[in-house]
Amino acid sequence: MSKTITKTVYDVDLCIIGAGSGGLSIAAGAAQLGRSVVLYEAEEMGGDCLNYGCIPSKALIAAGKHAHAFSTGGPFGIAQAKPKVDFKAVKAHITGVIETIAPVDSQERFEGLGCIVIREHAQFSDARTIVSKTTITRAKRIVIATGSRASAPPIPGLKDTPYLTNETIFAVEELPKRLLIIGSGPIGLELGQAFARLGSKVEIIDIVEPLGRNEPEHAKILIEALEQEGIIFHTPANTKKIRKTKTGVAVDLEDGTTLRGSHLLVAAGRRPVIDGLNLEAADIKTNRQGIVTDVTLRTSNKHVYAVGDVSGRGGLTHAAGHHAGIIIKNFYFVPFFKASAETGHMPAVIYTGPELASVGLSEAQACEKFSDIRTVHWDFDENDRAITERSTLGAVKLVARKNGAIVGGSIVGEGAGDLIQMVGLAIANNMKIIAFTKLISPYPSRGEAVKRAASSWYTEAVFSSKSKKLAGLMAKFH
Repeated sequence: MSKTITKTVYDVDLCIIGAGSGGLSIAAGAAQLGRSVVLYEAEEMGGDCLNYGCIPSKALIAAGKHAHAFSTGGPFGIAQAKPKVDFKAVKAHITGVIETIAPVDSQERFEGLGCIVIREHAQFSDARTIVSKTTITRAKRIVIATGSRASAPPIPGLKDTPYLTNETIFAVEELPKRLLIIGSGPIGLELGQAFARLGSKVEIIDIVEPLGRNEPEHAKILIEALEQEGIIFHTPANTKKIRKTKTGVAVDLEDGTTLRGSHLLVAAGRRPVIDGLNLEAADIKTNRQGIVTDVTLRTSNKHVYAVGDVSGRGGLTHAAGHHAGIIIKNFYFVPFFKASAETGHMPAVIYTGPELASVGLSEAQACEKFSDIRTVHWDFDENDRAITERSTLGAVKLVARKNGAIVGGSIVGEGAGDLIQMVGLAIANNMKIIAFTKLISPYPSRGEAVKRAASSWYTEAVFSSKSKKLAGLMAKFH
């Protein structure tokens, strides 16, 4: 005779499924406002970003940067040397970084804030009820924050071949000798360069040209920089078959080329995590991008919201964080005028060397939307700080309308991810390009390049023949 399990029942203000960036931010905000919160997480607290994504990848990139420095000191009078890479120590460094940040996302911290944290798989039983193995939770509002995970493209042979994703690559015991990467997006480029700098031979395969959504001139600068470091690109290329070999893996391309590697990393897109949630029981609609949401992140069920990657409006950790802010505002501070998750100032950064950062519309996107687009540029080889550091690769590009309203920007170069924030601030606050001309940049700094790009908007007007005549006239009176 089977034993009946008596489930614990909770009746709370807010139930959250998923303890990644978005879910944790919402839980912390609601709990600190005195709301009762149940938080479900069946896997690791902190989600993909802490455990398999942003944090370990940036830690690996930092290790690769130090290794790369051994070969780039010549112009400074520092003799080149070959780094001795202890891959076990590199892995320990990555683990140490995760462990340092983990307490902020820990179960103990959130229980200390007053949340009820349940480490079980959760699913809907009806429109307002969540159930797990040992619990039943009824909530006034429910937030789905389950994120996304790596998807595998339908390439013949892939499912029968051992391969890595961003969730498993940091667990490899030895440095891959020959790393083949399917996908030339941010994950493929970042990890590809990091492993190459640590000593792996890296080849990247994609069915399309890399970075098609970025400004083409800036994308070219980055790809050429990666090629100079020894990374080989097969793009665009059609993959005929992937197969396991005695020494690793082989990728057969349709042009007859066969690539052989010790390891295969699949970084060709992500899919929303919605399986097993029983969304049908709650009448929640989905599409290929994830859960269908409106601009306030509400789903087809008026009691349920979705944030981050699973909402179809994410794709970035900071997008999930932004969504969390929208949720807290709309739940507890803005009862009549709802804040919108739609934004034209969501930045994106590829943390390679050089970095490639963008915000708002590209020039091509802006030209499709507006008829009065102008762009201005400034190269880092005209920036004194970049010159002193012999790191002049890259440029700033600003996209604006004829009246000076900034609608987009792109920066490629060292520190681009930090510099793009100035452009994002301008777009978020509806600032015109003249605002940058009023900025006083410390000298010498890379930030001057953004100001110089903006100032060049006025070069033709300031130094026109009319301006020269006016300056001559004014000189007579002084």
